[in-house]
Amino acid sequence: MALFHVARYPGPGAAEAWAAEVGAGGRARVLLERLQCRARERQQQQREPAPVQADARCAEAAGRRRRRRPRRRRRASRSPDARLTKRHRELGEGADESEDAGAPVVGARVAGPRSRAGGGADWRVCGAGTSEAAPEQRSAHAESPQQEAGCPSPGPVLGGFARRKTPKVQPFLPAWLAKPSIVRKNVIEDLVPIENIPEVHPDLQKQLRAHGISAYFPVQAAVIPALLESVASGFLVSRGGYQPSDLCVSAPTGSGKTLAFVIPVVQALMHRVVCQVRALVVLPTKELAQQVSKVFNVYTDATPLRVALVTGQKSLAKEQESLVQKTTDGYRCLADIVVATPGRLVDHIDQTPGFNLQQLRFLVVDEADRMIDSMHQSWLPRVVAAAFHSEGPADPCALLQRRQPQAVTAASTCRPQMPLQKLLFSATLTQNPEKLQRLGLYQPRLFSTGLMHRGPQDRDVETDGDSGGKYTFPMGLTHHYVPCSLSSKPLAVLHLVLRTSVSRALCFTNSREHSHRLFLLAQAFGGVNVAEFSSRYGPGQRRKILKHFEQGKIQLLISTDATARGIDVQGVELVINYDAPQYLRTYVHRVGRTARAGRTGQAFTLLLKVQERRFLRMLAEAGAPELLRHEIPSELLQPMVPQYEEALSQLEKTIKEEQKQKVA
Repeated sequence: MALFHVARYPGPGAAEAWAAEVGAGGRARVLLERLQCRARERQQQQREPAPVQADARCAEAAGRRRRRRPRRRRRASRSPDARLTKRHRELGEGADESEDAGAPVVGARVAGPRSRAGGGADWRVCGAGTSEAAPEQRSAHAESPQQEAGCPSPGPVLGGFARRKTPKVQPFLPAWLAKPSIVRKNVIEDLVPIENIPEVHPDLQKQLRAHGISAYFPVQAAVIPALLESVASGFLVSRGGYQPSDLCVSAPTGSGKTLAFVIPVVQALMHRVVCQVRALVVLPTKELAQQVSKVFNVYTDATPLRVALVTGQKSLAKEQESLVQKTTDGYRCLADIVVATPGRLVDHIDQTPGFNLQQLRFLVVDEADRMIDSMHQSWLPRVVAAAFHSEGPADPCALLQRRQPQAVTAASTCRPQMPLQKLLFSATLTQNPEKLQRLGLYQPRLFSTGLMHRGPQDRDVETDGDSGGKYTFPMGLTHHYVPCSLSSKPLAVLHLVLRTSVSRALCFTNSREHSHRLFLLAQAFGGVNVAEFSSRYGPGQRRKILKHFEQGKIQLLISTDATARGIDVQGVELVINYDAPQYLRTYVHRVGRTARAGRTGQAFTLLLKVQERRFLRMLAEAGAPELLRHEIPSELLQPMVPQYEEALSQLEKTIKEEQKQKVA
């Protein structure tokens, strides 16, 4: 009967313990010699009769086995390798006892290490060997403890905590966002003559020339043909009877986005027969809506089209008179194009009898990024619901009326209906698909002047501020920042306005209180015609202030962000950010009030020392042009200090008087 030795190759952690047990004591070598010696004695005893001493020795060994102490319970914390080493020692002692009992024992040999794919423990059974294996075993043990133990070399350690730069994850965008139609952004070198776009009606071309426009800006030359193509078969039925694609336009401020949708909308509707609301333009502010309404009035003057302005500047009853007229047969629509703000538009949908949008063909959303942010007002679902035909008695003229979209089937696609096309325009259009999904766009198409970079799959990806990319700025704009202290900020504003001798300068603050205090301080300082533009004034007063500013009667206009969205004030040469904007989009729209339509302009941002690092990093990460540092030496501000201190004392008196008036 042969004795088999079961060995488990330990892992790297138990290699030293294994080597100490086997190499230091030399137990394996002693055990092998004993086994060989006992085997020879056993063979000799088989040839000769066993003496009496052998029986006594066997009895003594049997009694010794009976008197062995009971085995202790194995500790759970003891490692398998430690238990295995103890088992080896017990095997060595048990061999002596089995020899005394007369059991045949032959030499055992430990096999070499064998790797295992799973990396776990490898159990091997070594068969009986001969005495010739002893020198090899001794030499193997003498080389190194790890080789003697048959332990493999330590492998790579998983879960390392070494710091490494995490690669930037490129956003996965839909195809229409990832591959936009690129629009050139140089409004001086990339002009397109009017004759190069023959799709525009001759009457509209004549009006363009009459207003001094002989060439289209790049964004106009790209968007106008695309829109006119969708109405080539008339506005009632789109080309081929299919739903036209919605358009999204992302272009810098002052690049002519307003005219890009005014010309196609007017041309598509100029031959209409029945007056119905067929174009709806939604804008975030009253001033911007009034500006767009003026542009529509200019190009609809020679046509039968009528434009209505719905912003809340007039009473609800006055606006209702411009939208509908009550007749003996019901109500008659009086407007083909409606320019509105979201809140007032919803009021008319709910409260104006006879006002409906079931014949709506174009839905234009200007300053789309801000309009998306105000979606909590739920104005868009209300507009879309009003644009579809409500279930009711059959209308004799309901052949092309829209119905709520159902499941797409052959029958539903064959039924003709008037399309509803959405047009989005913004200088900072988001690329967040989740936000754009709220608009319910149909097979959208993007026109963009955004900078391109190569994506992970070598595809062109346009980037903006929501995804860590870049916005585009006017070409003629120069960016500066002025490091200053909190007490010297008003002096810095007055110094910039007086030193540059500009005719029109815009100064932006983050709150109405800051605008009011800075206005009172500049007014008390003197030397500059200054005005305030904020919600402290009503719509009529703000309209009058903007008119005076455009005429050059006001040199410095101190404003909140109310004028930072789309207001086209001619001749603004300087923009000053008194309070640093917190978001890049705010900065883009503020500085976009100058350098419009190919002109030049300057933008200065006053930064405190604690704001400087964060603000510059925000612009650098978004790919904005580098800001030039503009230092204002103290010796230039020193002559202004006495007059400035007098203005501060006057400001304190004025604030106290205003507070008393509020209390009274």
